Amino acid sequence: MPESFVPGADSKVALKRNLGMWAIVALGLGYMTPTVVFDTFGLVAEGTNNVVPLAYVFALIVMVFTAISYGKMTSQFPSAGSAYTYAKNSIHPNVGFVVGWTSMLDYMLLPLVNIIIVRSYMESFFPDIDGAAWVILFTVLATGIIYFTMRGTSNVNTILLVIAVASMIGFVAVVIGQLLGGAGEGTLITPTPFIHEGVDLSAVLLGATIVCFSFIGFDAVTMYVEEARTPRVVPRAIMLTVLIGGGIFIVTSYFTQALFPDWNVFAPGGDRQYVDDSTLPIIGELVGGQTMKVILTAAGFAATIASLLASQASVARMLLVMGRNNVLPKKLFGFVNKKTHTPTFNVIFAGVVCLTGVVLTLADIVHFINFGALVAFSFVNISVVAWFAIRQGRRHTAGDIFKFILMPVLGLALTVILWVNLSPEALTGGLIWAGIGIVYLAILTKGFRKQVAGFDEAQPVTDFNKVVK
Repeated sequence: MPESFVPGADSKVALKRNLGMWAIVALGLGYMTPTVVFDTFGLVAEGTNNVVPLAYVFALIVMVFTAISYGKMTSQFPSAGSAYTYAKNSIHPNVGFVVGWTSMLDYMLLPLVNIIIVRSYMESFFPDIDGAAWVILFTVLATGIIYFTMRGTSNVNTILLVIAVASMIGFVAVVIGQLLGGAGEGTLITPTPFIHEGVDLSAVLLGATIVCFSFIGFDAVTMYVEEARTPRVVPRAIMLTVLIGGGIFIVTSYFTQALFPDWNVFAPGGDRQYVDDSTLPIIGELVGGQTMKVILTAAGFAATIASLLASQASVARMLLVMGRNNVLPKKLFGFVNKKTHTPTFNVIFAGVVCLTGVVLTLADIVHFINFGALVAFSFVNISVVAWFAIRQGRRHTAGDIFKFILMPVLGLALTVILWVNLSPEALTGGLIWAGIGIVYLAILTKGFRKQVAGFDEAQPVTDFNKVVK
């Protein structure tokens, strides 16, 4: 069989083991989209009273503990998996279903986030054109590409990542020069981006919940466990993805905050709408005029388009599996076009969701995405305790207690701190979505009396870059 993914194929397929550790790290970083630090910078600076890097430090600490738990679970389930898979196997299938259902918020809304970011980029260059036109144009283009093919390559991802990181390095170099010239804080070393009068811990934690959005994608590394040359490299790849990504976010946000100590600079004329959408083009223009604006926006545009294609294809594949397994109506969501070999209804459905970017802002969406992500992170930590300490009984030595109880419980506690600091709107909306999932689960299982169908199967469904032997 040629190296292509054919949705709807009935035969079991194996994934080709051709990815080394650094290739997997590059895929994880590419999915995280490093330039997103600029997109949400104004929003987070306003919410935290101008200590964006401190919010990233808090988020990174939480992500490190959760990454350790992901690494432990991938060692036990050496197949393409997720928080859903781990909760299903270690706790209960019904719990796994609810975790998977809640995490669908990430899959459904991430393409929309990318569309909104692209809209913001285009509006900054063509302010006289209605933003709705850009939403429609790029939604149609992305949907059309995925409609005819859902295949991608890690090589393209790596190229886009290198372009984005190189542009960010150039940006930081220019900022350093301006700081040395007396701009902003007027110095390279200053505590102000981390602590100053008026900083409130609860506001910083709220900011940390927002910047968790920046880390979404590191867990996608678990999807490559069957394609790694050896599964042993995956836990290391997960940790490296988190640490390198977090380092990029902290360093970049530190220098940006040092140069712009007051978020109001991103709201020209007092128009807060600029802060609610991506501030990347504004930051680029303030730092280096039109030239830096073009360079930074081009890097962000490339990374965002790659993420858009990846995330929209991921949605389509997850819905396809749910349709095949009758979790969703099979005639619609399980349909595969015989000519294009793609789940065309699902692709179009995901595109329709993207069209809501006509009226929504980045600030409207990021909280809801983080609700699903934080629920997934919480249950990965719980799964470690359930699988190792309870099911395997590994709780009688100091080493086991530390690894399989203390560490994941601490990771859970840190995640819950962020989870409860989400905005009231995100908590309400997320809990309503989870409640709908529980009711739907009761219907599917006839009052929890039968086994619930799964979200996954042997074929890859939740990533754009899969390669099938």
